[in-house]
Amino acid sequence: MPEFRNPNQGGGGSQDNRSFLIMMIVMLGVIFGLQYWRSQHNPQTASPNEQTSISAPATSAAPASPAAGGTTPGSAATPAVAAAAETSTVVENELYRITFSNRGGQVTSWILKKYKDPEGHPLDLVHHGASALYGYPLSLYTYDDGLTKQLASALYVASASGTLQAPATLTFKYAAGNLSVSKTFTFGADYVVHADTVVLRDGAPIRALLSWPAGFGDMDTAMAYASEQVDTSTNGKDEHTASKKVSGGATLNGPFDFAGVSDQYFAAVFMPTQPDDASLVTLENKIDIAKVKRNKETGTTVATQGTKLLPVLGIAAGSLSGHNETRIFVGPKAIDVLKSIHTADGSSLEPVLDFGFFGPIGKYLFLGLRAVHSAIAPHDNGVHNYSWGWAIVIFTILINLALLPLRVQGMKSALKMQRIQPQIDAIKAKFKNPKATDPKAAEMNAEVMAMQKANGVSMLGGCIPSLVQLPLLFAFFTMMTKVVELRQAHFFWLPDLSSADPYHILPIMMVATSFLAQFYTPSPGVDPQQQKMMAFMMPAFSGYMTWNYASGLALYWNIGNIVMIVQQLVMNQTSLGREMKDIAAKRARRKAAAPKPGIRASGSKTIQGRR
Repeated sequence: MPEFRNPNQGGGGSQDNRSFLIMMIVMLGVIFGLQYWRSQHNPQTASPNEQTSISAPATSAAPASPAAGGTTPGSAATPAVAAAAETSTVVENELYRITFSNRGGQVTSWILKKYKDPEGHPLDLVHHGASALYGYPLSLYTYDDGLTKQLASALYVASASGTLQAPATLTFKYAAGNLSVSKTFTFGADYVVHADTVVLRDGAPIRALLSWPAGFGDMDTAMAYASEQVDTSTNGKDEHTASKKVSGGATLNGPFDFAGVSDQYFAAVFMPTQPDDASLVTLENKIDIAKVKRNKETGTTVATQGTKLLPVLGIAAGSLSGHNETRIFVGPKAIDVLKSIHTADGSSLEPVLDFGFFGPIGKYLFLGLRAVHSAIAPHDNGVHNYSWGWAIVIFTILINLALLPLRVQGMKSALKMQRIQPQIDAIKAKFKNPKATDPKAAEMNAEVMAMQKANGVSMLGGCIPSLVQLPLLFAFFTMMTKVVELRQAHFFWLPDLSSADPYHILPIMMVATSFLAQFYTPSPGVDPQQQKMMAFMMPAFSGYMTWNYASGLALYWNIGNIVMIVQQLVMNQTSLGREMKDIAAKRARRKAAAPKPGIRASGSKTIQGRR
């Protein structure tokens, strides 16, 4: 490996090695802790036939219903109610445009006016490819496949056709044989729709849950499918179940303050009017994403050929009584929007936006970033906002300026360690560097610690800046792909700060800036071989981490490295930095002058005989 000699670095020592080891242990602890946290907070739902330990007990499947359209012996026929032809009704406000079909009384298009798909069309949240296979939004789900298909294919009589402007109410009715169905939807000025549905057989309500069965229309990559999750809240405790842990057809009984399904940026959440009487069914199906390609002209998904299967999630929610009254939020997972939507108990939908293991840090990082954005673009409320990149740059600089006192303190702590390094070396020489298993090692370590304490040296002092930055980096790592505000936010050559750099310019810069940050940071106590390994391994690792990840993270990391390099160059010219360089140079000279094992001071080799 080629030599890159840093004038700030010198001979070997043990104190910084120990600090480096502590930092690596903390990093590993964070990674494994994150995996454990996810396993505990993403419990796998189970099918009704499995034994589970989930607090909401699984219910058994409802008794099979008679064949579609059939009647039971002695049942009274209901006067038929059905439309003669298929029609559409559009309901819209400033936020959405929803298209209902009277076939099934269900949604065929749910367009969010403030958001765009990758081709620039208004975003349609209906996943047309999956919905054609597994059901459209606001269709009815029952435990009888035949009845479910009948309810989805029947021609309902709609109370209105054409276009309705919210506030408005739309009702669908259908009756055949001993079966009658009523679906009423009420629309206001926000993202919430009120639903009241009931299915009667022989005049008695049966379990027919309202559903969002098949993902979202913005899902067009494997990462988007992997981001799906089922979100629930029970007595104020929210849970987020990842797609790989969802069992299709699992039934869970309430109470549920809310229950829904979401992907990276959007959610469909049911908020029952009677939480104690609520139940839900988790729906998980497979879809071949190669067969579901986006039509760039219309923005909808169409079927083609392919073989790559990925899970697509949905849920069905309703009342155990069979009469469903619920409010449904369908929209972006934006903090302000979610805060404005409240469940029956008065709590908000804010927990639907899950920032992961470092949730509180990630949330306040975003709030800080948003505050900077508002300061530099106070009148720009649009979603496609070119100023988010500058907000990340300025916010990163502010964070690093706030951390500067910790970096100075860390440098002072490292200097104290180097001042007493000769005494520590003398202690080790006295004990002849015993192995870790040698009882004398404990005595040696006790003397070393006493020496450090007497000189006010903290073992973790040099690691504090890194230990503070690690949670910020991990939280930023998660936050970048969670907040809808950064979706499709442009910055120079970057078309989307929440997606990878298409030209990989920032990851390549990451390698260079990470190397320079280490090169200019004094670490005279680090073992030279370890130092050379880290000088190449850490930059390569940072480049790999950002190669296919959100470009906003790479921007944050690069700016942080640049600020760190500038700060370090300035600090290296201070009396503190010059003293560290002098100590490092003296130790390097002593090490170079010391005879190596097996060499006499005169330079002649010592021949050691065999015993």
